[in-house]
Parts: sequence; structure tokens; C-alpha cells
Amino acid sequence: MTADEELDTSRPVPRVLAPAGELDMDSIGPLTTEIETTLARHNSLVLDASGITFGDSMFLRLVLSTHHQGDLRIAAPSPAVTRLFRLVGADTVLRIYPTLKDALAA
Repeated sequence: MTADEELDTSRPVPRVLAPAGELDMDSIGPLTTEIETTLARHNSLVLDASGITFGDSMFLRLVLSTHHQGDLRIAAPSPAVTRLFRLVGADTVLRIYPTLKDALAA
């Protein structure tokens, strides 16, 4: 990345959300609200998934519906998230990046 690209303000900068811990039907509410609020204001969102230790079907549903609503990028998924996405084949449709920096640069 060149200095010009780093200072390029013509491209919208995506909002980064970095949830941590277990995301299941009992705990997904705040993240759902945060994503809905973000998508209402921005079309681009990076989900830093490095701190997620567990995700159930409600988490998966939220990720897939967010993917259909706007520009969702998944950054640095934890092993648990990577396994979930691979298990259901979501890794073939989602935009997944190994690092937050890569997701922001995409």
C-alpha cells in the first residue's frame, strides 16, 4: 500500500466491530443491534472475529443476513468461527480475510 492509498478518503472506510466471547441466542442481541445501526449509516462493515470463542446458528444467521444487506468483511476469524463457516459452507460465499488490515484494505 502506498502513501497515496493510505490517505485515500474517496473510498468509504468500513466500520469495525470486534465482538468477543460466545455468540448464541442468549447473547446475540447487542451485536445484532450494533450491526443494524451500522448498516443504517454505512454500507461497509468489518467483523473482527478473532475474539469469538463460539457461535451458534443465530450467529450464523446474523452473519449471512448481514452479508446480503451490505459490504461485510470477516477479519481474522477464530478457529471456532472458521470451523463453523467451513462446516456449513459459508466460507465459500463470505469475504473472509486473515487479518484486520487485509479486510480494511479490500
